[in-house]
Amino acid sequence: MGGARYDVPEADAFTRTYWDAAAEGRLLVRRCGACGRAHHYPREFCPHCWSEDVTWEPASGRATLYTWSVVHRNDLPPFGERTPYVAAVVDLAEGPRMMTEIVECGAGGLRAGMELEVGFRDGIPVFRPPD
Repeated sequence: MGGARYDVPEADAFTRTYWDAAAEGRLLVRRCGACGRAHHYPREFCPHCWSEDVTWEPASGRATLYTWSVVHRNDLPPFGERTPYVAAVVDLAEGPRMMTEIVECGAGGLRAGMELEVGFRDGIPVFRPPD
């Protein structure tokens, strides 16, 4: 019996646009037409002013590292095979803060405020130092 996957979210009718774009290597955010602010995670309303005048827009893929933690143990598949890994929070260039994973950089090379760029692993956005 195959175990459940905990690293791949289930898309619903609303978030399918986001996950379909990610599968194509594109990161999207939502922007409010009323107050102009972007937000992430995707919602059907603006979390800043509550307007429903929100639309999808391409994100630049640029971010800065806000904080991180090295995970040494995780029993949920497939994370156990990836330990240690770096769970992080980044500030997207568009403004929103996003939870993610840092790849292609060991924890010793990380510093708050460092520049990062989006990459995709199995349709999931991850971040890494720019080339």
